[in-house]
Amino acid sequence: MLSNICVYCGSSNGSDPRFLAAAERLGALLAADGLGLVYGGGNAGLMGAVARATLAAGGRVTGIIPEFLKTRELMLKEAQELIVVDDMHTRKRLMFERSDAFVALPGGIGTLEELVEQLTWVQLDRHSKPVLILDIGGFWRPLLSLLAHMREAQFIRPGLEIRYLVAERVEDVVPMLRANAERASSRSADEAGVIDRL
Repeated sequence: MLSNICVYCGSSNGSDPRFLAAAERLGALLAADGLGLVYGGGNAGLMGAVARATLAAGGRVTGIIPEFLKTRELMLKEAQELIVVDDMHTRKRLMFERSDAFVALPGGIGTLEELVEQLTWVQLDRHSKPVLILDIGGFWRPLLSLLAHMREAQFIRPGLEIRYLVAERVEDVVPMLRANAERASSRSADEAGVIDRL
């Protein structure tokens, strides 16, 4: 079941005020639902906004940040758990290990890289944790179009589909993640029952 949600997002606010509003709302909703936030540890941009909003609503925050980004991303010292690591690879590994699901808010190339890595791992059956793309104001529409283009060009083939969720409203994030986790739990129970009967 879900305990901690990893949020990938930009270290700036972006050009659309809806991005910042979504980050703040997501943080508040995670806290209200008793879900911890795992994120990149910074206090800048959407990263800082989602973390501060989670804290302000009484939620738990785990920040994981590389040493070289402590100043650049303005490390958020108020987080209940703050882990400083040596490099980006360690940061991403710990964020994965500490999380039960992943949500991508708008962001830059780093956010895209983190999201695509999780989509790749799902495609390769390295994990079955839900990955949700929060498409605020159509921000992720070009990526979704590119994924559709890859399917049409047969680079994403049947049997190697990428499993992901898409939400356009922040309020849909937690219900969608919970429903996905429940379906995955039911599938696991069914598979265990088959093995028991064998």
